[in-house]
Amino acid sequence: MTGRDERKTSGELFARARKVMVGGVSSPVRAFAAVGGTPIFIARGKGAHVWSVEGKRYIDYVCSWGPLIAGHSHPKVLAAAASALEFGASFGAPTEGELKLAEKVCAHMPSVEKLRFVSSGTEAAMSALRLARASTRRDKFLKFEGCYHGHADAFLTEAGSGLATLDVASSAGVTRSVAEDTVTVPYNDREALEGAFASHRGELAAVIVEPVAGNMGVVPPQAGFLEAARELCDRDGALLIFDEVITGFRVSPGGAQAVSGVRPDITCLGKIVGGGFPLGAYGGPREVMSLVAPEGPVYQAGTLSGNPVAAAAGHATISLMERRGAYELLDATAARLEQALRAEAEAAGVALTTNRVGSMLGLFFAPGRVGDFAGAKRTDRARFAEFHRAMLEEGVYLPPSPFETLFVSTAHAEADVDKTAAAARRAFQRLGKKGSR
Repeated sequence: MTGRDERKTSGELFARARKVMVGGVSSPVRAFAAVGGTPIFIARGKGAHVWSVEGKRYIDYVCSWGPLIAGHSHPKVLAAAASALEFGASFGAPTEGELKLAEKVCAHMPSVEKLRFVSSGTEAAMSALRLARASTRRDKFLKFEGCYHGHADAFLTEAGSGLATLDVASSAGVTRSVAEDTVTVPYNDREALEGAFASHRGELAAVIVEPVAGNMGVVPPQAGFLEAARELCDRDGALLIFDEVITGFRVSPGGAQAVSGVRPDITCLGKIVGGGFPLGAYGGPREVMSLVAPEGPVYQAGTLSGNPVAAAAGHATISLMERRGAYELLDATAARLEQALRAEAEAAGVALTTNRVGSMLGLFFAPGRVGDFAGAKRTDRARFAEFHRAMLEEGVYLPPSPFETLFVSTAHAEADVDKTAAAARRAFQRLGKKGSR
């Protein structure tokens, strides 16, 4: 069974969706505005593959934008979710399942002694900022250009992900007073960071950062950058927030903080922690988290927070990644993919820069190193769009934006990478014949 329905095509469904759903989608980047064409309506997924409603099979490097680190429909994840669902979908009350997931997260994350579950990464970041403001009794905070922390008002300035895709620097509906409390500096620019602290001495409640930027493509932190953020926060009395919604359980069991050795005051989690279901969390040391209600004055609540089905799926997913060699396999597969794409681009005479951190891979159609948002924006977006369309024709599903991340799962086999390389060879050859832009 492929999920195919002869009466349906992606084009027909998209036309229907545009009549009743804004843009025909539930999240802007899914509309394919950055790459052209009609978005694919997915019927099902298994392992490293998805099938469209037309029945076409694709090698999937979106992986639901990161959560599916073990691939689609992993039997143990499905079994855990089904077992939880058998007893009920939601209770609005404590469950043992969320407790077990919390214990597992705290055991792996160096900085997290206590946490609070929410339903999305946006909620986690929004709540973390509120907590930091309450802890420091300050209003302003600092973020970095190209980092995306969800769609809460405070974060919608010079953000990555869909905002970068749509060339939106901010968002209508965000008040001037909210924007004035946000200080933004370039990612990986230690001098600009130090200057911002000097200009706003004693005013910043927090610095929030993706420890590996994953919403302007993949941009790793330069040596000393995260350490500088930690030092400056300590010196000025601000809190350091790591947005590990993407990197948590993706780059290592302990996230990017375990890899870098830099310990944040608050950590935001999402994606993998829910195993493909809506779930997020924020956490930190006991003394910081004790400010959250009911222990403290910082109010935050959610009817579906800690949902038992999502908690079961997240627990099962993290358990799979605890197996010996899981992260080594991921890294080897992603490295093989990166090397193949670079080789095929070079052979075709196409300028391609890649950044990779573990199983996160960024593609930039531009020569030279990309270390910040300005560099990411210099990528040839038209060439990326052409490449994306060519790869779709070849049966390879890439993120439909040059500012997003390719994700590799443990379900991706060498054969999948080899097929992707062969598809890329033909796609790059088509781009090479058109010449440089």
